[in-house]
Amino acid sequence: MDLPFDGAISAFFNEDAPRDVRDAITRADKDDVLDPGFPYSERMARKTYERDLDRLQIELVKLQHWARSTGARIAIVFEGRDAAGKGGTIKRFRAHLNPRAARVVALPKPSDKEATQWYFQRYIDHLPAGGEIVFYDRSWYNRGVIEHVFGFCTDEQREYFFAQVPDFERMLVHEGIYLFKFWLNVGRAEQLRRFLARESNPLKQWKLSRIDVEGLAKWPEYTTAIAETLERSHTDHAPWTVVRSDDKRRARVAAIRHVLSRIDYAHKDPSAVGVTDPTIIGGPDIWNG
Repeated sequence: MDLPFDGAISAFFNEDAPRDVRDAITRADKDDVLDPGFPYSERMARKTYERDLDRLQIELVKLQHWARSTGARIAIVFEGRDAAGKGGTIKRFRAHLNPRAARVVALPKPSDKEATQWYFQRYIDHLPAGGEIVFYDRSWYNRGVIEHVFGFCTDEQREYFFAQVPDFERMLVHEGIYLFKFWLNVGRAEQLRRFLARESNPLKQWKLSRIDVEGLAKWPEYTTAIAETLERSHTDHAPWTVVRSDDKRRARVAAIRHVLSRIDYAHKDPSAVGVTDPTIIGGPDIWNG
């Protein structure tokens, strides 16, 4: 079987990955690699995960019904390194929702025309109307991290972004939009393991891009850019919520629970929503690079 990008991910694993990363992946033998600082030694048991997820997804259906009946607008931003679990978490949010009112926004690189517009303009076009939940699979925060790491924007453009983003998000919140910002945090070994799994799976190879491959060697640059982005865009009106996502099951449950716990929708069942795990989800202080 031909591997995408001529097997560049396997080559990185064999030749360039730090020894501790290679050793961790080898020991895991295709299982999830939990970072040494992860608060649990094993991932969430499947039965517990499925039980909790089922109950939370019922609550999400209630949330959507409430949003459609009241005209509420909900925007949920998902950010994180490549393979952090953004798409999988969004999929679990939307699994039983009416897709017409629960849209995913995953924009490609700007067109020539969009590149001449105000930076936030193309994202504004996709904000939720009344009764809608919109999931941004990456967002305006591309400028804070990816564009900076790969030199797709100038330092001046990035400074404009950081100067404007607090006011931009304040306007969204003051307009009445429920705005959530998730940063999914995955360890280096687990990220590479997920890339290797995608590389060898014909059904998942489409998820890989040249940016993914080139980004493998830029872990330190990403770390610096992420730390600065979290620091400069974490505000009282639009705080970052960091989710430790080495264990996808815990991450998905935590993210859904967080949203449900912060909206007072009709017929809410507090026992089904449960309580968030502060070792898995919290503010930027639990981000560990």
